Amino acid sequence: MATPAPTPDQPLRQAWRVFALTSLAVFAVSLDATILFVAFPAIRDSFRGVSAAQLSWVLNAYTIVFGALLVPAGRIADRFGRRRIFLIGVGLFTLASALCGISSSAGALIASRALQAAGAALLMPSSLALVLGVFPSSRRASAVGLWAAVGALAAAAGPSLGSAVVQSLGWRWAFYLNLPVGVFAILRGRTVLSEARASEETALPDLLGIVLLIASVGLIALGIVQFGSWGPMAAKTLAALGGGLVLLATFVARSRRAIAPAVDLTLFNDRNYRIANLAMVVFGISFTAMFFMFVFFLTQVWGYSLLKAGLAITPGPLTVIPVAIFAGRVADARGHRLLLVIGGLVLALGGALMFASVRSAPDFLLVWLPRALVTGVGVGLVLPSLSGAAVQGLPAARFAVGSAVTQAVRQLASVLGVATVIALLGTRTGTSLLIGFEWICTIVIAGGLLVAALCLRLERKPRFALEYGAQSSSAKLSRP
Repeated sequence: MATPAPTPDQPLRQAWRVFALTSLAVFAVSLDATILFVAFPAIRDSFRGVSAAQLSWVLNAYTIVFGALLVPAGRIADRFGRRRIFLIGVGLFTLASALCGISSSAGALIASRALQAAGAALLMPSSLALVLGVFPSSRRASAVGLWAAVGALAAAAGPSLGSAVVQSLGWRWAFYLNLPVGVFAILRGRTVLSEARASEETALPDLLGIVLLIASVGLIALGIVQFGSWGPMAAKTLAALGGGLVLLATFVARSRRAIAPAVDLTLFNDRNYRIANLAMVVFGISFTAMFFMFVFFLTQVWGYSLLKAGLAITPGPLTVIPVAIFAGRVADARGHRLLLVIGGLVLALGGALMFASVRSAPDFLLVWLPRALVTGVGVGLVLPSLSGAAVQGLPAARFAVGSAVTQAVRQLASVLGVATVIALLGTRTGTSLLIGFEWICTIVIAGGLLVAALCLRLERKPRFALEYGAQSSSAKLSRP
């Protein structure tokens, strides 16, 4: 009996199966990042003999490795196969999650987090490549939008879900949650996913360059984290900061000469790309400092339980999603500059309102909620618009790598945000702690204003919008 011919809907159904599977892994990775911000106080209570500065590497080790490997991982997937690298990444992430959960020392937890970050970095770009490979060109834009929305939804769900899990089951379950997801993705992925590689042989990324980048950001973060305990002019502090800057300069010099650099620095020849990524550094530091501060403030100053604090934080991230959708539509028509300037000012306003509430009595509805909504609007206007503004002047063939580098920049900047919070809050108590919160709010204010000032120098409209407008005008003139 002859096999019936496939219907036109069958390839599309298979594409959505691939999307669902890869998005499940992306959701777990994105959720893990925000849950750990909420879980940090509980982890600190489990390792009372370890300083907050040392424990900050539970967050920073992950972010540094993830940010440094994010761009090279895309080329690795192109070279060795996207399905293979995705499954390896999921397996590594799942194994490392189990190791994190059973860690009996801070050192073991930090090492396991670094391993977990390597798995996350391998699976993220390969998952998007697998999605792009199975959808027809007419559906790719919507598929990519939904793929990005999965990460945003996980980030928004992180504070409330994380606080509920940590308070009821303990912080180790923040990692154990990944195990069934990982096992399912591996078993299902072996049958659902098809192998795909780049059409041309892809050179492996420069390994030494990756090591230099990780070491340079790590040393700079170490200097900032230990700023309070070592002293600003102590030999250790200066050695860490100076050594980090020297290694960063070495990384830049090597990347200019390498055949396959860890980061393609020629992207920064584009003026818009330089400005947008500099603004992303400023935003990444101030946003991470603000978000990380929320957990400390609500639990240590207002006396909220961890669950109540997680629920209180949630409205801000939830606001980001609809605002980001609106911002994307406006940017398509008018460009990113106006949105970014307004978004930076709104973020600065949110920081100022937070500053004014540091010494106020606890009041969720009248004090916290309005401030959370204002900062959520600011983040929703800035974050997606900065990502779009960065690549708007690049050729279409470089959109993917340009966007990946920008996301890596944000990840590495967030390391400095975490380090700043630990430096300002790690050893403070009483009135001194309130002063530390006020300093962080000041950083958010300055960050928002600086983002707005930098983005004034962006092109008013993206190049692709100008080209589209010119093509449309030509089409109109040619009509009879």
